[in-house]
Amino acid sequence: MTRLIRIEWPDNGTPDLPPAVTLFEYESRLRALRRAAEAAEYDAIVVYGDREHAANLHWLTGFDPRFEEAVLIVTPGDALLLAGNECLAYTDVSPLVAGGLVRTGHCASLSLPSQPRDGRRLADWLADMLATDDRVGVIGWKWFGPDEVDDPVTALEVPAFLADPLRVMTARVEAATKLMMHPGHGLRARVDAADIARLEFANHMAAAALKRMVFALHPGMTDFQAIEAARVGGLPLGCHTTFAVGSAPGLCGPSGVRLQPGASASFNICHWGANICRAGWLAQSAADLPAVARDYVEVFVEPYVRAMSDWCGMMRPGVSGGYVWSHMMAALPVETFGVTLNPGHLIGLDEWISSPIRAGSADALASGMPMQMDVIPTHPVYGSTRMEDGYVIAGMELRDELAARFPNVARRCEARARFMREVIGMEVPDSLLPLADTCGVVAPYLFDPAQIVVC
Repeated sequence: MTRLIRIEWPDNGTPDLPPAVTLFEYESRLRALRRAAEAAEYDAIVVYGDREHAANLHWLTGFDPRFEEAVLIVTPGDALLLAGNECLAYTDVSPLVAGGLVRTGHCASLSLPSQPRDGRRLADWLADMLATDDRVGVIGWKWFGPDEVDDPVTALEVPAFLADPLRVMTARVEAATKLMMHPGHGLRARVDAADIARLEFANHMAAAALKRMVFALHPGMTDFQAIEAARVGGLPLGCHTTFAVGSAPGLCGPSGVRLQPGASASFNICHWGANICRAGWLAQSAADLPAVARDYVEVFVEPYVRAMSDWCGMMRPGVSGGYVWSHMMAALPVETFGVTLNPGHLIGLDEWISSPIRAGSADALASGMPMQMDVIPTHPVYGSTRMEDGYVIAGMELRDELAARFPNVARRCEARARFMREVIGMEVPDSLLPLADTCGVVAPYLFDPAQIVVC
């Protein structure tokens, strides 16, 4: 049985600033890419990045293009980072560039329209690094399956101005994004203890801002005022900040609408490595809801919270992603809950890396996977509900490493897990590390968020 209780939301304190990624870590990542390229029999790797798709490039180098594009060419003995007019100087933010381990080049074609186009062409830079008999792997931000394209191996998701010269000047060009992002073997699909500390800080920043916003909500305020109340910090946003009221699509941002009782609402705050999202009704109790939706908590929220308890219980190394998918689809029947996307996915600098949780997936959950509890129900009468936060699946060895290197991070994760077990009544195995104080909290009536659902 599930019920509502009135309680203070957890507050486990503000994490210390996490450690910056070190030169040694970036060197290790670049070596790992070269090893993966060699195993795949690539002579060179070309990594594309732009403002929206910078995660792979940033993970490798610590540099992300701001409002331009960038290209990284990696061979067994060399690495060249190409940037445009305004980002060239910014490449020094990369420890690899600052340490002389990655060379840089100016390519004005990567700049914004109408800016000077002096200097070398992109094709000239590529020709310096690549041989005519090279087999080249190209990394963008996703990959395609045989149900989407005729030849997934050669289907590139990078701009034609990069793909075309690569195809002309080398023997073969193939899609290689899976080397970075595949849930089973991608280089970014696992994190270590230092990464967990960084993810926890991002999750705390996003969750604290969302909590400030939720407790400031009141009738008559605008959605702009709600976002202002969040006091979002300075971490980079991983996706657009949303605030959707009533019939507005869920990805909408604030528009000036005034919050009034009896409307549904959903919102999120997303930083690199964290997306904290909630949904419910602008109400103090069921009496404020439309008559047809007054059983919202009993019919819609309670089964969802129980299902999310099941989800937590399955977050153990070795559990197959296909099993999680099947169980969640059974626990939340699509005709009532309308869940259409994967019930959980990997998160990183980009809000969605990939997901082992797919229909029929044989990819197993593994220690080190940074998981987003992202299960999005929707209903024409009940609207939605949400418990979207960040976690890491961690086997004993990784938990021991975290406790030794970052004991306060480990302590806070354990405190959050204990709250979820003992107060909310959820099944949370030792292998699941909750990264935000909002983990487990569902407040169905957003004008009285101290009321939360417990099992």
